[in-house]
This record gives sequence, C-alpha cells and structure tokens, in this order.
Amino acid sequence: MATDNGGAGEGWGNGGEPELSDSLKTFGAVLKALRDEARLTQEQFAPLVRYSVAYIAKIEQGKRFPPRDLLDRVESVLGASAARVLAAAAKSLTRKAGLASWFRQWAGIEEEAVSLYAYECRAIPGLLQPESYIRAAFERRLPPLSEDQVEHQVAARLERQQLLAERPNTAFSFIVEQALLERWMGGPEVQRQLLDHLLEATELRNIEIQVMPLRQYEHAGIDGLMYLAETAQHEWVGYSEGQQSSILITAPKDVSAMLQRYGKLRSQALGREATVSLLEQMRGAL
Repeated sequence: MATDNGGAGEGWGNGGEPELSDSLKTFGAVLKALRDEARLTQEQFAPLVRYSVAYIAKIEQGKRFPPRDLLDRVESVLGASAARVLAAAAKSLTRKAGLASWFRQWAGIEEEAVSLYAYECRAIPGLLQPESYIRAAFERRLPPLSEDQVEHQVAARLERQQLLAERPNTAFSFIVEQALLERWMGGPEVQRQLLDHLLEATELRNIEIQVMPLRQYEHAGIDGLMYLAETAQHEWVGYSEGQQSSILITAPKDVSAMLQRYGKLRSQALGREATVSLLEQMRGAL
C-alpha cells in the first residue's frame, strides 16, 4: 500500500498532495488521443490491451506509470504508427524523487495483481483501515495537513479499498502485528470500528488476515514491513518503505528472499480461526 502513518497508502511528496509529473500527464493525453482517433472508448479499449478500465483511466489521467508491456499491447490494437508515437512520449517520462512516484508505480501493479501479500509492523494495512482509522492517521500526521488535504487523502484511500470488492479473484493475504491492535490509535471508538471492520473482512473468501502474536520466539519479519504482488503474468514484485522513502523491488533474487520471509511469517502467525478468536476477544473486552 507509503510512509503515511497508514500502511502502503497513496503517498505524497508535498504537504499531503500526490505528485503528478508533467511527463506522465502528457503520456496519458497522448494515449487518450490515439484511443480517440481509433474511435474506441475506454470500455472498449481496456479489454483489448488486457487491463482494467479503471487502470487505463488512471494512466490517461497521469496518475499511474504505464506498465512495461503496454506499448506492445497498444501496437496490436492501434497499429505500429500509434505505438511509435506512444513510444516517443514514453521516452520523456520522468519519475519525481520521493514517495509519490514510487507509490503510483506500485499502485498500478496492485490494481492488476492476482495475489497480494502484506506484512505490516507500523500501522494497519491501508486496504483494511476503516474510515475512522484513516482519518485518525492523517489528522495526526506531521507536518500537519490542512482540512482539505486530510479529506483528499481519506477519499483516495477509501477509493483504493474498492480493490477488495472489485477483484474477487485476487487472493489477499495480510499479516499484522498484534501490537498494532493493542495501540488503540485514535481512541476507543476508532478501536471498536477497526475490530468490527477486520472481523467483517475475515468473512470474505478472498481475504486472509493473520495476527502475529506479541510473543514469538522466531520471527521472519525483523527486517521490517513488506508488500508483494503477483502480476497477471505470474511474476512477483516487491515493495517496501521507510521514512520519507520507498522502493519497488523487481530483482528476482531480492523478490525471492521476500517471498521466503513472507512464507515463514505465515507459518509463525496465528491461523485464521485463532486470529478471528483473538479479534473477537479484543472486541468483547471493549
């Protein structure tokens, strides 16, 4: 999901607002012009290039980095001339330094993933946060955000959470440290809504939530949080974050190490039934 006190979130670089580079907006405008010239709507074009309509829309708006295989897919649909024009636009793409650019690239991968794994030790993963928890995280962010910036980030995260419902064939796995549930960020009412929200999520067949107990003599996550996504081509990509920084991990050796660690974490965390039981106990104690 960025270092936003919220777990792989939307990311930002300037005062809470996502960064949009001119080159990304230009690339999106060129793609839209070529699509319009071919007299194809986004709804018609998206399945032809094997991406979702929402993903194509965000590329055209300059909110997502285009995936590497988009040019090849465009050529088969719009022709060689259109592909050359788009390739020329792609050469000017720049990635602004900082969190937002990295997160936009990860967000595009996340939206098309067939499997998505997350281990969090800082905050509840962004995809699992109820609105009250999201708001508490952004209202306490430093440097402080304006009211408009808070509302923008809350809306963006809630929109992103639609992935859980819109991708029923995507397998979501979340491992969360028990300490995050014991923190009570935002106060008792936020905690109550968080536990209810997590219990509802455990009922969905494509979502698995596991809690890592407070006492665990063996722990494969000591290097910190990790996110992993399996693409439609069955390739794995990793993502990690730190203070005001983040990184997309694509080297097979490094991704393999992350997969090994995540697999071990799953065996060390509480299973589904034990996790649900713990959440219910915590909810009943409020």
